[in-house]
Amino acid sequence: MKKSINVLFVLLIMGATAIKAQSVQEDFDVKYATELVKPGTTAPDFKMKTPDGTAIQLSQFAKGKTVVLDFWASWCPDCRKDAPEVVRLYEKYHKNGVEFIGISMDTDLEAWKKAIVQFAIEYPQVSELKKFKDTDISKAYGVKWIPSIVVVGPDGQVKLSTVMIDKVDKYLKEINGMIEQ
Repeated sequence: MKKSINVLFVLLIMGATAIKAQSVQEDFDVKYATELVKPGTTAPDFKMKTPDGTAIQLSQFAKGKTVVLDFWASWCPDCRKDAPEVVRLYEKYHKNGVEFIGISMDTDLEAWKKAIVQFAIEYPQVSELKKFKDTDISKAYGVKWIPSIVVVGPDGQVKLSTVMIDKVDKYLKEINGMIEQ
């Protein structure tokens, strides 16, 4: 009897810990995504340069397509942790017509290029090569924390603004009609 009570107690503690961990994760947007552009608003257009100096404009990608804007930097530990997952989402959804644009908050061109190679990022990357808080793009999109992701719908409206990669996967899965295997 004592052994089964101990087992029950351990299971209750494990369950409470799992619930607490889940609620902490759910709070990340509440804490870090408060100033991101809101769903239902028109995504601000921008024109920025790739590492090789080519200008890319959001509107050239957004016509009739879903576009994922990944705000990140090579120096950001959380961004580096999420980078492989963003690449995985690109590989999973790009074939269904979803475009991705990486928006780097780097100031060091060589560090930025090195991270692109390190993480095998194939989708377009742009940056202002200015300090994070000084960029026009962070002001336009309300980015106060990275990594942040904004999903723009085919109509040019913001559909999702989050700091949580799993929400992006869930949203893209829903719009692509994919069923979890």
